[in-house]
Amino acid sequence: MSGAGKAPRLPAFALFAAMLSAAGLPLYMHAPKFFVDEYGVSLAALGTVLGVLRLLDFVQDPLLGRVSAMTAGYRGMTVLIAGVAMIAGMLGLFAVEPVLPPLWWFAVMLTLVFSAFSYLTICFYAQGVSVAGRTGQGGHLRVARWRETGALLGICAAAVAPVALGGYAAFAVAFAGLGLVALWGMGTEWRGQPPEEGVTSQLGTVLRDAKARRLLLVALANSAPVAVSSTLFLFYVEDRLAAPGWEGPLLLVFFLSAAAAAPMWGKLAESYGARRVLIWAMVLAIVAFAFAVMLGAGDIWAFAVICVLTGVALGADMTLLPALFADRMAEVSPGAAEGFSLWSFVSKITLAIAAVGLLPLLESVGYASGQENSEDALWALSLLYGAVPCVLKLAAIALLATAPGGGDAPQGAMVEAGRRR
Repeated sequence: MSGAGKAPRLPAFALFAAMLSAAGLPLYMHAPKFFVDEYGVSLAALGTVLGVLRLLDFVQDPLLGRVSAMTAGYRGMTVLIAGVAMIAGMLGLFAVEPVLPPLWWFAVMLTLVFSAFSYLTICFYAQGVSVAGRTGQGGHLRVARWRETGALLGICAAAVAPVALGGYAAFAVAFAGLGLVALWGMGTEWRGQPPEEGVTSQLGTVLRDAKARRLLLVALANSAPVAVSSTLFLFYVEDRLAAPGWEGPLLLVFFLSAAAAAPMWGKLAESYGARRVLIWAMVLAIVAFAFAVMLGAGDIWAFAVICVLTGVALGADMTLLPALFADRMAEVSPGAAEGFSLWSFVSKITLAIAAVGLLPLLESVGYASGQENSEDALWALSLLYGAVPCVLKLAAIALLATAPGGGDAPQGAMVEAGRRR
């Protein structure tokens, strides 16, 4: 922010979101497979490391939220430091030969990336709450559309970059370039952020609020299906569909569908209420994932349709849930940094749970990436990829449908928040 009254440059928010998303979800797609194929590390070992790192987040993310709140007046500087650290970690993962045993190098570099990613995410979403009131009526939805559309485009680029650029090292270098441009583009947006002097921890305030707690539970249940499908996507396409080489195009279809749908979901939420529209999207995802269970070798085009439908549903998840939570934080925790430390933790713990639970389970039933697999092993892969997300989505629908009121009226609670400002 260059001044308290100046309208935020929302394209800069989109670019920064693209950088963050390129370092988030794609890591769970690319990094495990890269270390399996390149260094022969076992799926079970990688899953264990990812789980242990998420235990670190349990302690680290609330502390990072507190640090973000206490250093709000210097946010531009701290964001720059964290951004450079994340770039260094990505280069270390994919573009530098390990100087430690590969599993240890994987753990060290991921710790660097994830810690920086957590801090940047907390600062970025807290800044979105801060500026939403200056974007006019429906500010949270407007910021969310720019931010999450940028995030989805960043995921699209990261999903196909290793193939399009000729390898993972080139992907890491391209990410470094994107990161530097994004840090520069958002540079002036952090200015003028007042320090949160005398602020006591707001974690208790957030957790005591029934609506905030329920939204965090919804986020946990609703992000779990994405975690499952993201963790298993490359394995599913290569071995269940017997379509090696199609991973990049299908990922692009999936994420482009999400990016294209995100503005549509935002408009629908303004007309019919964010909660109602989000439930529609969850139902769509359940229908699509159910069909994925039935696919087999050669069903590439059928799976492409499923990628479109699940991608469209993801557009709602990434746009509407953060907007609902941001609106609630504007009421109960105006600084928002510590509230979004919980949001960051919830979003990441599902990816870790998926990795810890699914990768060793697949290995235990005899599945081996890129090799001949028994029909039982491939059927287990299909069930994990398609059926498990359906069950988790049903749980998310139940939690959201019974949540305390808000986001149901036309234009939703976010618009009311905009009016109050």
